[in-house]
Amino acid sequence: MGAVTLEREAVLSTDAVTDALRELILTSELGIGVQLKQQALAERFGVSRIPVREALKRLESEGLVVHTPHQGSVVAAQSIQELIESLDIRIALETRALKLAIPQMQPSDHLAAKAILSRYAGSESPQEWAELNLEFHMVLYRPCARAKLLRMIEDSVRGIARHMRALQSYKVGRKAPQAEHDLILKACIAKDIPLAVQLLEQHIEHTQLALQN
Repeated sequence: MGAVTLEREAVLSTDAVTDALRELILTSELGIGVQLKQQALAERFGVSRIPVREALKRLESEGLVVHTPHQGSVVAAQSIQELIESLDIRIALETRALKLAIPQMQPSDHLAAKAILSRYAGSESPQEWAELNLEFHMVLYRPCARAKLLRMIEDSVRGIARHMRALQSYKVGRKAPQAEHDLILKACIAKDIPLAVQLLEQHIEHTQLALQN
């Protein structure tokens, strides 16, 4: 087997382990503070420790895992203040992406966003709300064609998704975010960049306010 093939298989293994671990953390099957032992995870997923180590590094960059002295990697916890600061970072990244994306948006992007909102309206699952929320926002941002910026946004959102899911379910619900999404999309369709950016910033700020109440 050639070196290129082995390298490709290693990448695929890392991707698979990363996705599986992320899902276990976001669904709380692996709770806050749980120690993530590389050998045990390697045996669980039937891989060597190398893709597990790389997966843990990726999840650490997303804020889902933290490396602690004498404990190794554990599932991360975030305080309210840390969540608020993470949302500040989201405002900066996402408003920039939206500003760049709107002039490049096509009718197909608007239709895709509308389809996601229809699925959102028909869902009764807070976990699905969080997934559809990210999907909606990323559809709006992708036309900016800034791969690194988009990756930073997605990592930032996933890093606090587990904590925000309960907030969205019990404090915010679905109707208010859905109404805000509709307004943001309408501003995008109208190519009103200042209004769309303002609405997006307010949308994220409302989540910050809910965290403090």
